[in-house]
Amino acid sequence: MKRIPLLCTLSLAVAFMIAAVSVGCRGPAEKPLPKSGPQYRYQEPEITLYDNDTGQKKKIKFEEYIAGVVAAEMEPTWPIEALAAQSTLARTFTLHKIKYEKGVPKHGADASTSTEEFQAYDPTRITPAVRKAVKKTRGQVIKYKGRYIRAWFHSNAGGKTATALEGLAFKKEKTPYIKSVSDPGQKVAKPEDRTWKVSFTPEEVRAAVLEQSGKDPGAITSAAIVKKGTSGRAEMVRVGDIKISGSSLRIGLGPERMRSTLLDSFKVKDGMLHMSGRGYGHGVGMSQWGAYYMAKQGKSHTDIIHYYFKDVTIDKIWR
Repeated sequence: MKRIPLLCTLSLAVAFMIAAVSVGCRGPAEKPLPKSGPQYRYQEPEITLYDNDTGQKKKIKFEEYIAGVVAAEMEPTWPIEALAAQSTLARTFTLHKIKYEKGVPKHGADASTSTEEFQAYDPTRITPAVRKAVKKTRGQVIKYKGRYIRAWFHSNAGGKTATALEGLAFKKEKTPYIKSVSDPGQKVAKPEDRTWKVSFTPEEVRAAVLEQSGKDPGAITSAAIVKKGTSGRAEMVRVGDIKISGSSLRIGLGPERMRSTLLDSFKVKDGMLHMSGRGYGHGVGMSQWGAYYMAKQGKSHTDIIHYYFKDVTIDKIWR
């Protein structure tokens, strides 16, 4: 096979990525990369990034983009191995979106700087530690049976991670690589990321349910958890006269306020919906605080990834 020149288009980038051979890195003893071999004949691609603030598009080398994502999605001063795990997830997330969802079609771009559309991105936060982590994992992606996984992550699982169904109400496809495991992040997370309490007015709740379900719950005089998932999260709740997934209610009420669906209390009292819970985020995939704890304990980024994702391979698709 002839050496492929620097790729400037997404279609070519996807083509050579599919052909890459898995090397299946596992455990703390990371094997040195071979000096030569067909699996490393491919070069880093260039992607088109849409800036949601300026409305402009620009070409950017893939690994440079990943550095900006890692700096925005995780605290840049964290241990290298935690940042390395985040780098590998960010790279996988990006390629999954590009290959299976055509990037961000409405902007005619491969990626965007919007967290709603893609991932957070902030190159001003890039530190030497972030650079080191991205370089350490250069070209590494996570696959399950040859396909890029949905590389979900969150801040803190509150003690146990969630399945895709209970954490995200995700039913589009099976995700057997997502498992519910004990999460050490609860030991080290910031207080507000460990436990929380919040109250909502009836008007806020009614509007949120209507927006998410398209149905009017009526007067908000009662609320209850109807079904809990594997990790104990509120998979389904009843608010007024309507049943709605816990994750949908969280989106409607605002994920910064209803910080998770791992609820310890959920009730209407004195005309307000009161709830309390543990963790921060949807709870699916890698816990960032868990990655922090494991890195502090001397675990490698491959250890961290294999802990949170089941039966996956970590493949290096370009040198």
